[in-house]
Amino acid sequence: MKKSHGSAFQAPQIELAQCQICRGKAFIKGVFYDLACIQCNASGWVVAETGEALQLHDLVMQLSFKLQEAQRKVEALKRASTTSIGKHYELNNRLGAGGSNYTGD
Repeated sequence: MKKSHGSAFQAPQIELAQCQICRGKAFIKGVFYDLACIQCNASGWVVAETGEALQLHDLVMQLSFKLQEAQRKVEALKRASTTSIGKHYELNNRLGAGGSNYTGD
């Protein structure tokens, strides 16, 4: 076993799931007004394996991980959509007169 001192060098990524009580909305319906969900500390997210709420400092870090992942996916989709438009005009789809390229313009 390797000796180590202090905290870990990298924070572990914890798998999160939506809270079953508030269904990810962070609030539950009261009689007269909405109440903060106490099961998930009003975040809408719990640990997927245990269903327990995270401490606030851990929750901020895990939500940052999820946000960064979502931003990477959005950027990948933006790059994919801009390249596919140009490829449509470059390729011959043989739908025009005499088998030529038809672009619909």
